[in-house]
Amino acid sequence: MGKSASGKDTIYRQLLLSEELKLKKIVPYTTRPIREHEKDGVQYFFVTEERLRELKAEGKVIECRSYDTIHGVWYYFTVADDQVDLDRDDYLIIGTPESYISTKEYYGEDRVVPIYIELDDGVRLQRALNRENGQITPRYEEMCRRFLADAEDFSEKKLDEAGITNRFNNDDLTQCITDIVAFIESEKRR
Repeated sequence: MGKSASGKDTIYRQLLLSEELKLKKIVPYTTRPIREHEKDGVQYFFVTEERLRELKAEGKVIECRSYDTIHGVWYYFTVADDQVDLDRDDYLIIGTPESYISTKEYYGEDRVVPIYIELDDGVRLQRALNRENGQITPRYEEMCRRFLADAEDFSEKKLDEAGITNRFNNDDLTQCITDIVAFIESEKRR
């Protein structure tokens, strides 16, 4: 997990490619609109709010977060579907401190390990702006809202409350990934 534009998506993709780690991905769900470069079922399962309500009624939603964006409320959530078999494989998922708490409550604290990616706010803001500039229809207002919301969502208080202590600085992407791989390998040996 990490604030927007901290590099977590890039790191996530690299970790999934690691032959040593053999991690599987958990694809989360969202009600937000799909971006130009995204594919349904790859970055997210893009669903309607009606489908979210159905999954909640079926008792399948593990955790759900809502964000009041300038485009309306968007939901991001994890579903107890057929993606996960913890007795067979190890997994990787992107989330927030809030989603981490719910996920560890669902699967068990001893089965979920947080990895927090840190990066200077100025660097993150520039990366977010560059990403938005690459969109066919840039959503600058939403980019700014997300950037500001991250200060609260990833505050030191929330990180402490969630018990998130495994932090990795992404000033140097290669070194950050190397450090995370070493950390995951040590956790797998435990």
